[in-house]
Amino acid sequence: MILGWHNVESTWRYPARAGRGLGSITRQWRMLRRVTNVVPLDAALVALQEGRRLPARAVALTFDDGYRDNLALAAPVLRRLGLPATFFLVPGFLDRQVDPWWERVAFAFAKATATRREFEGIALNLDSPWSRTASLKEVEPALKARDDAARERAVAELVEVLAPAGRFRCEHLFMDWDEARSLIRPGLSIGSHTMRHAILARETEAYQVADLRESRARLQETLDVPVTSLAYPNGQDGDYDSTTMAAAAAAGYSSAMTTSGLINRSTTEPFAIRRRMVGPTDNVVRVVMGLVAGVQRERGERTRVTAQDRS
Repeated sequence: MILGWHNVESTWRYPARAGRGLGSITRQWRMLRRVTNVVPLDAALVALQEGRRLPARAVALTFDDGYRDNLALAAPVLRRLGLPATFFLVPGFLDRQVDPWWERVAFAFAKATATRREFEGIALNLDSPWSRTASLKEVEPALKARDDAARERAVAELVEVLAPAGRFRCEHLFMDWDEARSLIRPGLSIGSHTMRHAILARETEAYQVADLRESRARLQETLDVPVTSLAYPNGQDGDYDSTTMAAAAAAGYSSAMTTSGLINRSTTEPFAIRRRMVGPTDNVVRVVMGLVAGVQRERGERTRVTAQDRS
């Protein structure tokens, strides 16, 4: 199975008590080291596709987006525990040419000077931290449903409506190219998370092909590392399609990660690899119990399908 995280410590979109994320994620990894065999992602996928057996209870660790605390906090713990991991990066964020829209919007809600406003027919209640979070979660699906250009316009309009005090600064939360280069160590590898973090199935075929080629080329040339794996932004069913998978193959990737499902086999489509996302503050016991339950559920579903095929 493949597990994924985003940040370690608190962000505008994922607030948490200071220090809680690092302590919790360290406990998660210690438990995984005890009860599983943590393997490098790319090598494990090659072995899987070639039909070779992986170690029992094989698990690969991944990070999406390129939060700065991946370098400052996650990488030292991974090295200390001797665990490999893959970091899926967004060149547009590293360039400071693109803002991570979900963090910019969360910042705008947290710092809003407006009280009650409306955005595209959605009433925004900004009276308390709880109501701000509720309003944020209500508008996010509408923003995710758009292509990249339309979402950028809508985010700018929403930020103007909220009138936040101050300006969102990407560099406070996300790595730049020099920091990404510092991340590279034995056992820590790099993958692509697209050029601008666009949800690919919302875009044209030409956009997808160009984006995936440029992202891989920029990462390989600038960081001087091979990039063979891709993580789809958002990564749920409908966020990628057959056009996306064909574009990924044409761009030279050998695999692509989703954010749904748990068990991968030699028969798993290499451009629809299953992955489970985990929160850095999730309780370690609940994480492990959730993984066990997920494995049992997917094995049960596979058993039922096999029985139906034989009948």
